[in-house]
Amino acid sequence: MMKTDDFEDPGLLAMTGEGPTGFQRAMAYRLAEWREGEAVLEMEIAEQHRNRVGVVHGGVLAALIDTACGFCGSYTDTPGEQRGVATLSLTTSFTAPARAGVLRTIGKKRGGGRNTFFASAEVFDSDGVMVAFGEGTFRYRTKKTTEY
Repeated sequence: MMKTDDFEDPGLLAMTGEGPTGFQRAMAYRLAEWREGEAVLEMEIAEQHRNRVGVVHGGVLAALIDTACGFCGSYTDTPGEQRGVATLSLTTSFTAPARAGVLRTIGKKRGGGRNTFFASAEVFDSDGVMVAFGEGTFRYRTKKTTEY
């Protein structure tokens, strides 16, 4: 099992001006790409991601979808200036078991307005097989508050 206190994501720091959150350390995903309307996460499957039958737990896949969707809607080209995002709804479908290798999650902003946006994401295994997909509605918020 990976020691989460040793986890680093240099790409996240370069792109956002921030280090990984506690949740990111626990999940051990990396922000591989980030641009207007799109975010790509990568996560090497480890023991902590597996359920009792040895495949990646659905909650891990849902969290990757949620996170990729949040990043794709909060892009900024100025590190440290990204908007906070809260998930209002998230629907996830699981299409195949993920067993080993690196999962790649691609999130895309689909539309929205000043306060909310819509996004979808797909998770692929190392062979390019889609293992899950989802979509959600998200609300922008200030990063310093937990209020919606």
